Amino acid sequence: MSKPVSPLAIGSFTIGALLLLVAGLFVFGGGQLFNADRVRYVVFFDSSLNGLDIGAPVKMQGVKIGEVTDIALLLDPKSGKIYKPVVIEIDRESLAGTERSDVPGIKSDKEKVVRDQLVEAGFRARLEIQSLLTGLLYVDFDIYPDKAPVYAGLDYQGLQELPGVPTTTEEIRNIAEEVIGKIRDLPLEQMVTDFSDSLREVKKLLKSADVKESTATLKSTLAGMDQTLKTLNGNLDRLLKDTDRTLNNTNDLVVNVNREIKPLLASMEQAMTTANVALKTTQQSMENFGDAVGPESALNETLHSLQQATRSIRDLSDYLQRHPESLLSGKED
Repeated sequence: MSKPVSPLAIGSFTIGALLLLVAGLFVFGGGQLFNADRVRYVVFFDSSLNGLDIGAPVKMQGVKIGEVTDIALLLDPKSGKIYKPVVIEIDRESLAGTERSDVPGIKSDKEKVVRDQLVEAGFRARLEIQSLLTGLLYVDFDIYPDKAPVYAGLDYQGLQELPGVPTTTEEIRNIAEEVIGKIRDLPLEQMVTDFSDSLREVKKLLKSADVKESTATLKSTLAGMDQTLKTLNGNLDRLLKDTDRTLNNTNDLVVNVNREIKPLLASMEQAMTTANVALKTTQQSMENFGDAVGPESALNETLHSLQQATRSIRDLSDYLQRHPESLLSGKED
């Protein structure tokens, strides 16, 4: 009579078989059993990979979307150049497109189609520093629309290539090398020689007799100008004082003349008034005796002359009232 089979043994055998099946699928499936939602690419970097380890994160704008799975070195036998392929895995769910997102959705299982969508949107891979203390690097996967895609054009594990861009440090180094190259191309030796020749000519010119004579003449001229300015300063002070004194005297004279001319003008005004009254009386008398005295008579001419003289006295009085200083300087033309 056979022994009954233990349920524990059956369960253990079943679990072991399942574990072997899972392990076989994982090994022979290239590790892709649990990576059905991930897509793998290769990026060729020119800069140093010191600080980049397998398992380093792949981020986009600070969000982890994948990780580094492989790092290697490739030697191109034709050019002798060393390439550094870095394999990255990107989670498709992390880049799933939405209605409000500018990131293209990854809906195709074809890696090339997905790659073309990402590159067309401006995505590039770039090495960045995780921490200044540790010096560890990570792969920054972001949009760089001003960076044209550059491919190495090499086959690595049959993976599609994503274009990479230089790091900030590498760009600075490239710019510095370009500037140094331009400086190196300058004819520095000839420039230094020309500058030395110019200095010698200047030194020779400064030591020449003409320059010494010109310097002495200039010094003498400056000394003469200084003495002239001092003399002019002293004379100008006296001239200003004399001018001020003359203006004060002229002002006093005008005041005195104005004070003296007012009574004279008043007397002349009174005389003209009296003469005018007499003239009117005489004219009235002449009108009464017009028949006896003709227009061409000597008396009529005398009266006419007297009238003109009275008008001249009145004009002179008006002018002296407006210009009393004319008694000293004469009448202006």
